[in-house]
Amino acid sequence: MIVRIMGEGQWKLADSHLVELNGLDDELLEEMEAGDEEGFRRTLGALLDAVRRLGSPLPDEVLEPSELILPAPDATLDEVRAMLSEDGLIPG
Repeated sequence: MIVRIMGEGQWKLADSHLVELNGLDDELLEEMEAGDEEGFRRTLGALLDAVRRLGSPLPDEVLEPSELILPAPDATLDEVRAMLSEDGLIPG
């Protein structure tokens, strides 16, 4: 699967990593619903770090369709809320 982090680029990840990413996405959703800015920042950072750690970055000149699009590290709560589906940032 191809994951884009807005403002950074794309990473190729094995589908097997979805379980870990979904766990972080669930935490992020709970923190957003609670208005927990500190928790939101921490978990968004952990989610993006997991993509970087688990994935292989694609070269900048390669542009593949992204199955997942994640917010930039400095995204606000409101910006991330606008990106959410009922499942969070990561469907499933």
